[in-house]
Amino acid sequence: MVGGGAVATRRLPALLAAGADVHVVSPELTPALHAYVESGRITWTARRFEPADVAGAWLIQVAVDDVEAAEQISVEADKSGTFCVRADDRHAATAWTPAVARRDDITVAVTDSGDRRRAMAVRDAISTALETATAEAADIKGTVALVGSGPGDPELITVKGRRLLALADVVVADRLVPGMLLDELREDVELVDASKIPYGPSVAQEEINRVLVDRARAGKFVVRLKGGDPFVFGRGGEEVVACTRAGVPVLVVPGVTSSIAAPALAGIPVTHRGVAHEFTVVSGHVPPESELSLVDWSALARARGTLVILMGLKNLPKIAERLVADGKSAGTPAAVVQEGSTSTQRVLRSTLGEVAGAVAEAGIRPPAVVVLGDVVNELG
Repeated sequence: MVGGGAVATRRLPALLAAGADVHVVSPELTPALHAYVESGRITWTARRFEPADVAGAWLIQVAVDDVEAAEQISVEADKSGTFCVRADDRHAATAWTPAVARRDDITVAVTDSGDRRRAMAVRDAISTALETATAEAADIKGTVALVGSGPGDPELITVKGRRLLALADVVVADRLVPGMLLDELREDVELVDASKIPYGPSVAQEEINRVLVDRARAGKFVVRLKGGDPFVFGRGGEEVVACTRAGVPVLVVPGVTSSIAAPALAGIPVTHRGVAHEFTVVSGHVPPESELSLVDWSALARARGTLVILMGLKNLPKIAERLVADGKSAGTPAAVVQEGSTSTQRVLRSTLGEVAGAVAEAGIRPPAVVVLGDVVNELG
């Protein structure tokens, strides 16, 4: 993959889903692509393309808007007999990316060597028929939809969320949204990467609010695509306030939150008859001793139900220490679910007293959900 911008961000998920070993050559990357690098799913060379980059490649995806640079890459690919997909000029390419629609267990791929728009039209017609969409795009122009995309598996977005995504003119997406959903967007959709990688590149919330209002006022239908549920530590409330103050109508489409889904897919029910009659979901992004923390950790230490902690890996040692100090047993069953619902899901089981060390030793990384309580061991 040559290029690290929006086009590369959209094309990469399909390559990874197909099992490709992807190497990106680009001086810079979008925050979403940085996340793939940090998770080890792709490799990256931080410079401009060089002829030697073609060596050993089966396919080259050119995702740059510099015509001269793209032509140089095409020439080098042709010399080595390597397939080359050109995002800037499909007629100069030796391979083409089909227009793809994925609905449940059906994948439709349409290609037309003469007219890309015709292929997209056929794809869209089939996709619409599969979805049996009834909403008219004209009815939602100038509107913002806050759509929860679920915990990571693209099939866990709601039917309504997927239908609205297919109608979007603009999509403002976070880092944790399923990448395959972005690959299905129409070619003319504006994709705004609002990734918020923990402790890395970020886009200010104020700028996100501005983009939502600006595009909606321009008559666009804007989908704010958020991981999990928009209102579970997703700042959905702030975005609703910003839009309504600007006179922009807002649709809210709840999503499947990882606080429940990730434990469930790891075989951990957050409630279980005779074991837990309550569960509490807290954010662990602020350490317990911080004056910014709004969590009553002492009360949670006394509670008998299940405790689910999101965004808590960095502060897990301090959180575990505080809970034990406030009276929670160090032997309380604990589990950590990394990238729940995805093909790279990992589950670690331990105890409250040992979980922080076990996480460090196992190399567990965000996004991850921490679960504390007897339900951890209830199903096995």
